[in-house]
Amino acid sequence: MNYAELFCQSNFSFLQGASHPEELIHQAEFLGYQALAITDECSVAGVVRAHTAIKSNRLGIQLIVGSMFWLEQQLQVILLCPNRQAYAELCRIISNARRRSGKGEYQLAQWDLMSVTHCLILWLPTAKPSDQEWGEWLRKYHHQRLWLGYQRHLSADDEKYKHHCQQLAKQFELPITVCGGVLMHNANRLAIQHTLTSIANSTPIHKLGKNLLPNAERALRSQDKLKRLFPLPWLQETLNIAERCTFNLQELRYEYPAELVPDGISAMAYLRQLVKEGKQRRFPEGVPPHIQDIIDKELTLIEELNYPFYFITIHDIVQFAQRQRILYQGRGSAANSVVCYCLEITSVDPRQISVLFERFISKERDEPPDIDVDFEHQRREEVIQYIYQKYGRERTAIAATVITYRLKSAIREVGKALGIALEQLEFFIKNINRRDSNLSWQGQIIELGLQPDSDQGQHFINLVTELIGFPRHLSQHVGGFVISAGPLYELVPVENAAMQDRTVIQWDKDDLESLGLLKVDVLALGMLTAIRKCFTLVETLENRSLSIADITRMPDDKNVYAMIQKADTVGVFQIESRAQMSMLPRLKPASYYDLVIQIAIVRPGPIQGDMVHPFLKRRNGIEAIVYPSVAVKEVLERTLGVPIFQEQVIKLAMVAAGFSGGEADQLRRAMASWKKNGQLAKFKTKLISGMQQRGYPSEFAERLFEQICGFGEYGFPESHSASFAVLAYVSAWLKYYYPAMFYTSVLNSLPMGFYSASQLIQDARRHGIQVLPVCVNHSDYDHSVVRVENDYAIRLGLRIVKGLSSKACTTLIEHRPVQGYQQLHQLRQLTINAKDLQNLASANALQAITGNRYQSRWALMNNESDLPLFRQAKICEPHAFSPTEVDTLNEDYQATGLTLNSHPITLLEQAGRLSTFTRMNELAHKAHKSVVTVAGVVTGRQSPGTASGVTFMTLEDDTGNINVVVWAGTARAQKQAFLSSRVLEVKGILEREGEVIHIIAGKLIDRSEQLAQLNTQSRDFH
Repeated sequence: MNYAELFCQSNFSFLQGASHPEELIHQAEFLGYQALAITDECSVAGVVRAHTAIKSNRLGIQLIVGSMFWLEQQLQVILLCPNRQAYAELCRIISNARRRSGKGEYQLAQWDLMSVTHCLILWLPTAKPSDQEWGEWLRKYHHQRLWLGYQRHLSADDEKYKHHCQQLAKQFELPITVCGGVLMHNANRLAIQHTLTSIANSTPIHKLGKNLLPNAERALRSQDKLKRLFPLPWLQETLNIAERCTFNLQELRYEYPAELVPDGISAMAYLRQLVKEGKQRRFPEGVPPHIQDIIDKELTLIEELNYPFYFITIHDIVQFAQRQRILYQGRGSAANSVVCYCLEITSVDPRQISVLFERFISKERDEPPDIDVDFEHQRREEVIQYIYQKYGRERTAIAATVITYRLKSAIREVGKALGIALEQLEFFIKNINRRDSNLSWQGQIIELGLQPDSDQGQHFINLVTELIGFPRHLSQHVGGFVISAGPLYELVPVENAAMQDRTVIQWDKDDLESLGLLKVDVLALGMLTAIRKCFTLVETLENRSLSIADITRMPDDKNVYAMIQKADTVGVFQIESRAQMSMLPRLKPASYYDLVIQIAIVRPGPIQGDMVHPFLKRRNGIEAIVYPSVAVKEVLERTLGVPIFQEQVIKLAMVAAGFSGGEADQLRRAMASWKKNGQLAKFKTKLISGMQQRGYPSEFAERLFEQICGFGEYGFPESHSASFAVLAYVSAWLKYYYPAMFYTSVLNSLPMGFYSASQLIQDARRHGIQVLPVCVNHSDYDHSVVRVENDYAIRLGLRIVKGLSSKACTTLIEHRPVQGYQQLHQLRQLTINAKDLQNLASANALQAITGNRYQSRWALMNNESDLPLFRQAKICEPHAFSPTEVDTLNEDYQATGLTLNSHPITLLEQAGRLSTFTRMNELAHKAHKSVVTVAGVVTGRQSPGTASGVTFMTLEDDTGNINVVVWAGTARAQKQAFLSSRVLEVKGILEREGEVIHIIAGKLIDRSEQLAQLNTQSRDFH
């Protein structure tokens, strides 16, 4: 006997299925099934995972693609795909049903089922009187491809249901086939399935009653058990159906739209023409011979692999951005292509880095190229809508992102399912230190009050553990577009996104890669928005036109690099983090390529591969630079003999161990996931023996392999770093030469980057830039640059006022008198609602009219001044209130998130609420290893994956930022102060390395209660 399971839902039937597609495939193979159909509800979101599991593990089981549907909650059917035409039909039906409804819902129409001409149909009777009506309807339209699917789950009415199905089959002359109605790969998942049902119904498990599965019969069952439960002919029918289903996802082929290519010319010829035109712009003095060789090589490979349409499509998108003056930057693998440089997709000059086309396209890999293009984050929607308008909704959509349960969401949902109070769950979530890998969340929850010996406690821990990683829903990818020559719904179903005017496909980035399907990444980058806005301000105020190309064409600017070397990089792209700032004074970048290395070296790959210290020693002349061969020197000379980039590792494998380009790229892919699947080990012998055969010492080969393992999944491509370095330098150049415009542009581009508005304002003021408060008479919506005494100052905009509606801002600005608002009744006449007026008053934006914020709020409550008799009168306020500095501070943070008045640390010191402490600007005078006390507002907590439980905290005092290192043991022992403090006093040891100073924390003292209402926010664990 053998068996094919024809009705199986994975956990991509959200909140129904309790097993991953891969688990179902492996279990079905273990049970000896001939085939398994993944039939998620109105979805094919899980089939690629099952297909990949079969392909990667070379399993013998057959995958059948299908889907289950409910029509009007009365008729339940399964559609299976026997061939490619049936698959296109299924995708069309799913797309139609999904597009009729909002995100996550579907609405099947009778016409959808009537139009089926290729799919096989399994009808699952509901044992209701309506079965008679639906049986007649189905037989009328689909008698030749219709089966009755019989399920048996050992319920009380099994015999009655079996008799009912036999009667229907006889009446409508339908063959009967077995359907398992599978929701789990094994019976152990019953508890998690009950939990999912609870989440779906927003009801605790103990209140669900008959809505829960009564047993575990909806798991994959052994063939012996199936033989006892079902007649043999009905089991045999599953195999007959499976034999008809020959469709394989590998048959899917992707065709790019051809309308961009002019009539009478091939796509490849047109691409060559575009590259020729681009060469003249990029290399006006002629193309160097070695660069021309690379171009010829790339074009030949693009033609062999038939990718010209892909490059032409990206070129068209960036040309649109150019026409609309939208800043963009191609990055990642695209920077490895000189063709992309000529097409103006990327601005990274191939003469500045060592390009490696195999990193981008490889014949042996036989996978499509992947180009990422970043656009201004506030204008990317224009690019997205251009793509939709050009190709239509039928031919383009955004790839999905599978949102999965993580620890916080799993704790919250499992807890609610088990009836644990929400307040207790939030207490757990708030007080768990998730960044300490040596401290299990389970142990922490027990410390926080969970009873581990109770049934509820055991269920809670087990279920949370199982639920983590389960898909919750499909969301839209950050910008991965799929564009097709024909209707996209014939390739993959399309559904509505939560965002208006957006549609997404049911597969994510990994699924597309597994099937070798092309996508275009249209991504958003905040720094591009800030740079564009800064260029505009410079042009308006200084009458100087700038571009990224203009700045990068200039000679390296010593003043800019001096600023970078001092780690004066708050707000500068990529080199503004705590770790980057610590490295800058040590590496001392003085050129563009130094920045490329700087960005890449402060990454887990080089750090884990033990490459940072050797590089710094060689750069500083402490350690000799030795190369075992000329070939190795050519690869590593630019990084002083130390492999920093992924491309270098790939090239070393090629020149030192004899790997082909394709084999070297397979090595790169194995590096990316070696910790998950151990694939890297199989390359060790080939790598080491290849080097030994070519005369390299065994020690060198072993060390290189250890470095590759250190790179692990964190290796950083040179092409990626080169793209980022361009923007890092441009933003640093703007900060140095046009600081007021730079800070204003970054502030107007938030949210982005690493720093809050408060931190940016503090840094601007430390640079001597005057910052003017928000004012109803002088502020625009955005922050602005204004002239004050022959210098530039920043005027805060209305956008900084918390809770202020955009409508109120527009009304205020449009109706503002030339001389400004003089009286409160002028604002009331504008029909601005009371809440907006209160928010303006709390932000002190009405000070010019009514005095301080307290007087403003009092005046807003006084309606007498609105009466005609009193409008011209100056009303004496009997309740005028003069706030203290602490009052002002708290109100500032509550209303705008920042203050232009006294810093919290200044106020705490004046009030005598702090111990004797050392300010940031005094630390340079303290000795190495001296004991110090520092204090500040907590503005960031970082705990990188490579830091072994170490957390880097940033404290801001009234003179600058202090770097504090908190070891895991310190954090555990003082968890409350570590996790939740907003104002922190730290007693510790000062350590100095060159110009880099940090404090090794000993005692953490939470001073937040001293300013109880202080509403500062730290950027934690980013």
